[in-house]
Amino acid sequence: MDVAILTVGDELLAGDTENTNATWLARRLTERGATVRRILTVPDDEGVIAETVREWSGAYSAVVVTGGLGGTHDDLTMDGVAAAFGRPLVVNEEARADVLETVAAFRESNPELAEAYDLEIDADAQASIPQGSRPLLNPAGLSPGCVTENVYVLPGIPEEMRAMFELVADEFGGDGVSETLFTPAPEGAVTKQLAEVRDRFDVAVGSYPTRGDEYNRIKVTGRDAESVRAAVTWLRERVEIVESEDTGGK
Repeated sequence: MDVAILTVGDELLAGDTENTNATWLARRLTERGATVRRILTVPDDEGVIAETVREWSGAYSAVVVTGGLGGTHDDLTMDGVAAAFGRPLVVNEEARADVLETVAAFRESNPELAEAYDLEIDADAQASIPQGSRPLLNPAGLSPGCVTENVYVLPGIPEEMRAMFELVADEFGGDGVSETLFTPAPEGAVTKQLAEVRDRFDVAVGSYPTRGDEYNRIKVTGRDAESVRAAVTWLRERVEIVESEDTGGK
């Protein structure tokens, strides 16, 4: 399963907010055996979102979009996804009921805040999703997400994004297999071995310095578990490897 991740937000491009969502999603998808092929951040621009979603939905098994949901002027992700598929935004009654329930619960738990800020929520705007989409109710916040064809739209707030992803996590998978090794050898000292193991076992191999450069991380990835195991065994016989507990949890 080939997946692309699209994160939306001017604040991400400006560096005002760290893009932890992309890293977390890539890790979770990879753990499930999916292969992440693209990660891109775009501004809060309906046209750019629509163009990217339209292109990627036809190129990949699934597209995960995160960010730009809500009722403010710059929350344009739903508009962009709707435009990508030529669909209007319509109020989803299930999502609307959930929004109203969430707001009511907040008012009850925080009466002073609700009164002080004159809390008013446009439930119709919050609950509008592309026509024909499957709503994803927000277990940890207000704004719902949705699934439109093979595009999964999630909130940008990390806690909300993670909770909503778990609702659909079982819909992602694949036959990707990987194993990570750690070595004290400098990256330049293992170049020959890494090149040879790729040719011998038809696997992808990456070498990455870890924090502090005390160890280098070698990641072996493939579609066949036996090939990955064989490649790892071959590397262990030719490269100095330390066990994961010796790396201090890196």
